[in-house]
Amino acid sequence: MARELARLNDRLVRTAKPKGKIARGDNKGMPRDALMLCDGGGLYLQVTLGQDNVRRSWIFRYQRSKDDSVRDMGLGSLNDIGLAEAREIARQYRNVVKQGKDPIKERDSEVARNLAASAVVMTFDKAAETYIAQHRNGWKNPTHAAQWPASLKAYASPIIGKMSVADIDTPHVLKVIEPIWHTKPDTAKRVRGRIESVLGWATVAGFRKGDNPARWNDHLKNALPAPSAVRKVKHQAALAYADMPTFMAELRERKGVAALALEFAILTAVRTSDVRNAKRAHINKAELRWDIPAFSKTGLPHRVPLSDAALTVVEKAEEIARDIGGDVGRSEFLFPNDLTGAALSENAMLAVLARMGRKGAMTVHGSRATFRTWAQERSNFAWELCELSLGHKVGTDVERAYARGDALKKRIAIMQAWANFCAKPSTSGRVVSFERASA
Repeated sequence: MARELARLNDRLVRTAKPKGKIARGDNKGMPRDALMLCDGGGLYLQVTLGQDNVRRSWIFRYQRSKDDSVRDMGLGSLNDIGLAEAREIARQYRNVVKQGKDPIKERDSEVARNLAASAVVMTFDKAAETYIAQHRNGWKNPTHAAQWPASLKAYASPIIGKMSVADIDTPHVLKVIEPIWHTKPDTAKRVRGRIESVLGWATVAGFRKGDNPARWNDHLKNALPAPSAVRKVKHQAALAYADMPTFMAELRERKGVAALALEFAILTAVRTSDVRNAKRAHINKAELRWDIPAFSKTGLPHRVPLSDAALTVVEKAEEIARDIGGDVGRSEFLFPNDLTGAALSENAMLAVLARMGRKGAMTVHGSRATFRTWAQERSNFAWELCELSLGHKVGTDVERAYARGDALKKRIAIMQAWANFCAKPSTSGRVVSFERASA
């Protein structure tokens, strides 16, 4: 048994692909094209090529004594068990081997005991509750964390919530998602994935056996149309970039915190939720920067250069809060509700658009598309910088592993040029020439 432990890392295990080679050692019984990556201590990641996808699963390899043969014990899919959890499971089974016991026999006995009790104690609702409790700390996006239990309660619980996880099969899963597959394809896709994760956990925990009836590849994919084919994607309504200067002039005639928040959203090209939850402490006036600690889309920090116009909006919002005083003046939010000091409601900026007669013609989120189209059509900035300005990931996982910066200094020019464009109506269709910077 290998003495060196923790050879693998999260990025490696999630990107490993079979290369037609077999790892050295005893691989009897392994698929011919399998790739075996050793983490040490008997823990391996087996990577194989399925019909149309790469499959990654954990293997625990052990030998109770020199006279016994080497045995491979499947621990489950990487989709259900992460690297840290796999290491903990392998550690427990190494202790079982040290006690002279056979891990496979011990697990089979535990599975049998759990299956006998599952009809009474392990319903889908209980399994979902346990799964969410175990994984919630890893969900950095609060919206994502809230949607998990809400969507399962709304769609899965009424049909399979009281069923034993051991009894749930493909017809039951289809009964949950078919009614919303065509009407709410995005929701249906997420619900299916969440059911798959819960049942995957139940299998690993020994409360059910067999294939996962909610899996998409090689299974439900054959019974349902692809989500992309169900309904064409409807993009958020966006204003033509040529009309943005005129709109901004009208917007700046409006009074109030919500109007300032909308202007700030347009100038920074950031998502609505991040503007609503922006806090004064996150504004670095000295360096003309907005530091978002957990960007809503990625859950990672995101730095936004502040143009002169954006900084002016910040100062106006702070002045309004001071003048109102009380809870509003003490609020931590940059754009507080002018009555309670809490964060602006989700509809506050949309209400401004409605009062301006723009309802249906544009959305707050659509202004990001306006910015991106302007950058493409009216500037010479590198596309990588434009994508980074929107908070998008650029390049492959490998490329990002080496290019770890966010090109903040190069993005300052983009945001200032965008603010300048928004400040006055364009008089020609001529492409604006800016110094080209590469990411």
